[in-house]
Amino acid sequence: MWESELQFRPELLADGLTDKHLRRMRRSGELATVRRGAYVRADGNGPGDHLLRVRAAMRALSVSAVVSHVSAAALLGLPVWGMSMTQVHVIRARPTGGRREHRLHVHALSLPADEIATVDGLAITTPGRTLVDIGRTQPFDAAVAVTDAALHRGIVDVAELEAAVVRARGRPGVARARRVVGFADGRSESVGESRSRVILDRMCLPRPTPQWEVRSWRGRLLGRADLGWPELGTVGEFDGRVKYGRLLRPGETPGDAVFAEKLREDAFRDEGLRVVRWTWADLDNFAPVAERLRRAFGVGVGVGVGVE
Repeated sequence: MWESELQFRPELLADGLTDKHLRRMRRSGELATVRRGAYVRADGNGPGDHLLRVRAAMRALSVSAVVSHVSAAALLGLPVWGMSMTQVHVIRARPTGGRREHRLHVHALSLPADEIATVDGLAITTPGRTLVDIGRTQPFDAAVAVTDAALHRGIVDVAELEAAVVRARGRPGVARARRVVGFADGRSESVGESRSRVILDRMCLPRPTPQWEVRSWRGRLLGRADLGWPELGTVGEFDGRVKYGRLLRPGETPGDAVFAEKLREDAFRDEGLRVVRWTWADLDNFAPVAERLRRAFGVGVGVGVGVE
């Protein structure tokens, strides 16, 4: 896909265009520069598409370059919320020669052969190595979100992550990566849920159970809560904009999904559970939500509800 979207200067010149034509096309917006000598049509993915920049950078670099860090996560299709995607990240397995440019960051790091994989014809660091490198270098909440997603999708497992942390011993930031791996939970189903868990932890609130299966006292499954505190009789629901689209069944409309959510919440309340909801915007100022949760915890203690 990318090869057909990217256009390189030698090929454009071979098609009869001149540098003057290319300059005019860039000024008019018909072409956007992905990297020096590499362009994309304005009706394509645009100059901000990181994957196009990865492809362009790898074409210009030597065969020893391996896509790494956030760029490798993007190639794996993982969410890269909270991370700068301005630079393409690659590793060159050598002791010196690292450099940073406006759109390229070359890391000079050790890279054993068994930490290299291939995606879409490009050499990239393995998922375990990728996530530990992100854990070492990126903010905690962003690193948790991408690690949660990798665990949830089965791209990596806990044992692989723990082994990758051990192999990273001695590298800067490995203690941070170890904390990320210890906190990550593949039961989280979205960046919003991952961010919520991090914020709850920072505010010294009890750690929730992600995707808590709520059952009635008779054992009937009432539904899954995004986050739950069974011992405190409280449910936490993160309402992301994509959530109701994800819940749609064949033939259902978003309105149907919202109504089904209401019935599910009513069932939770009928069992004596307290339900606290929040949205993406609340994550930037979580104090009011935290206060609602503390009140719910106080009321909900001792509620008898099925736990699984």
